[in-house]
Amino acid sequence: MRILLIEDDTVLGAAVRDQIAADGQSVDWVTRLDAAGDAMRATAYDLILLDLMLPDGRGIGFLKGLRARGEVTPVIILTALDQVSDRIEGLNAGADDYLVKPFDLAELSARIGSVARRYSGNPNPIVTHGPLEIDLAARSVQRDGRTVLLTAREWALFEAFLARPGQLLSKAQLEEKLYAFDNEVESNTIEVHVSRLRKKLGARVIETERGLGYRLGRA
Repeated sequence: MRILLIEDDTVLGAAVRDQIAADGQSVDWVTRLDAAGDAMRATAYDLILLDLMLPDGRGIGFLKGLRARGEVTPVIILTALDQVSDRIEGLNAGADDYLVKPFDLAELSARIGSVARRYSGNPNPIVTHGPLEIDLAARSVQRDGRTVLLTAREWALFEAFLARPGQLLSKAQLEEKLYAFDNEVESNTIEVHVSRLRKKLGARVIETERGLGYRLGRA
């Protein structure tokens, strides 16, 4: 997934950013709502982590604006506001989850995974695909009962295919998933990682549509 983190606390923001990256996800971190708007106009995000008190405004207004425009990207609120009324306001504004500071980073990872699975249409963290058994929560894969080790980049790509079974994903869409791992994504990066996934998971696990992109195939 590619995640947008909107948080002005530099210590917490750095900790959350590092946690997301360690989980094998791509993250862009901004500290202001105007920067968040610019980021969303330039990039399609899979999930937003939103603080409610930003230097240039309240996150609630930003969230309401997103939903009023028909933006359906899932949003998890991260805030020190812990009153029941605050939670109700956030959820009624269109948030998918609400996490009160201070929070455990492992719990944040679990909440992100849970919300992402709900949006993909399958809240079950265990997915079976041919001989593959995939645990989305643990980010692990078994093939014919044996564990297959994937790098963070390989997992990021494989997860993108699992989230959109049967959908054709362009090279540019897949490159978006890897920006957190490198400052620049080389022209052949996707081809290299797709090749490695095929070797590890099965030659037909990813299908190529020449000149168009890739889709999840049979394992």
